[in-house]
Amino acid sequence: MNIIITALFGLESLVREDLLAVGYSKENITVTDGVVTLSVSDKDFATHIARVNMWVRRGERVFFEAGSFKAETFEEFFDGTKAICWNDFIPSDYAFIVNGFSRKSKLFGIPACQSLAKKAIVDSLRASRHMNADESIFEDSKKGCVKIQFGIVDDIVRMMIDTSGDGLHKRGYRPLTHEAPIKETLASAFVSLAHYKPFGYEALVDPLCGSGTILIEAAMLALNIAPGKKRHFSYENLPYIGSDVYKTALEEALDEEDLSELDDCYYWGSDIDPTAVSNARKNVANAGLDKFIRLEVADFKTQTPAHLAERTGFDRQLIITNPPYGGRLLTEAEAFKIYKSIAYTYLDKFGHCRKGVRLSVITPDDSFEVQTGFKADKRTKVYNGNIKCQFNNYYKMTK
Repeated sequence: MNIIITALFGLESLVREDLLAVGYSKENITVTDGVVTLSVSDKDFATHIARVNMWVRRGERVFFEAGSFKAETFEEFFDGTKAICWNDFIPSDYAFIVNGFSRKSKLFGIPACQSLAKKAIVDSLRASRHMNADESIFEDSKKGCVKIQFGIVDDIVRMMIDTSGDGLHKRGYRPLTHEAPIKETLASAFVSLAHYKPFGYEALVDPLCGSGTILIEAAMLALNIAPGKKRHFSYENLPYIGSDVYKTALEEALDEEDLSELDDCYYWGSDIDPTAVSNARKNVANAGLDKFIRLEVADFKTQTPAHLAERTGFDRQLIITNPPYGGRLLTEAEAFKIYKSIAYTYLDKFGHCRKGVRLSVITPDDSFEVQTGFKADKRTKVYNGNIKCQFNNYYKMTK
């Protein structure tokens, strides 16, 4: 059985790291563009579905493969879909919906494929349930709904069933958010892309913390807190998976985390907006991390390397921040002014990090580099929602 985790482009290797951290073998993991596939035994399939949903930090959704086949024509697509025994996956009276995507394939008309897939699935269910060709399949969304997604890549169709429900970025700790918050899955990815080493020689700091997501995700990673422990998943309503495996996965997760109180301040955040800091504190408390993350109302320009050293007690600080973008929240000119102030506070005139800090900044495209004139030492292209962004890492130190 194949479990399929979708990922933002460029973050697939981090999803693989999530699976390796849970204990899966690299031989059973395959990485392709936007998709990570985990092969597991049929016998323990339900247990693996629950465990993957509970522990994947950087993936978007978890599916399992109902079937796959090659299709270059609509007829082949219809026949391949119909050949799958959908009665094994769609319980009686459950509603079902079909979505999909196509890349590098002859079939690219998604609405047409959706319609054909729905018809093929209905035909398959009629045959399995010994119904006449003119009988309707009854669908009661109140009883349950199976979300089916097809992916057509290089003319190979994979029919998949969603087991997550809400996207994996919805951890359950963030009912309160500042304006334009970063997705939790993306925040967790940035923490790793910045080469954060938990409980090392430096504190992790976000001086424009907004809703506190970057700090929360970093602390959850360090304390081995499962990202899915405060939410539920759609697989629990599928009879062939059920809720018992969720309870088992949750018990395993609670056993793995270490919430021993720390003497040092490894996580520090601030924001100039008192409402943002108030909301961030509530989100931190919802995540059970109020003993680990400290926050204050402050202008980031006052959070100099020397000031941060006093606040955290560490000589080194890893600064990861997602400043407001130009557009809905600020004008471009206002956003660019913030970028320049960040550079002035944490970088020297050569674009090297001031003594005691490393800097990672998320901005649209290369706008931080363009506005400051400082090329990042390493950059990663990602999408934050529908905004094409760049994660800029500065780690070369002032001599």
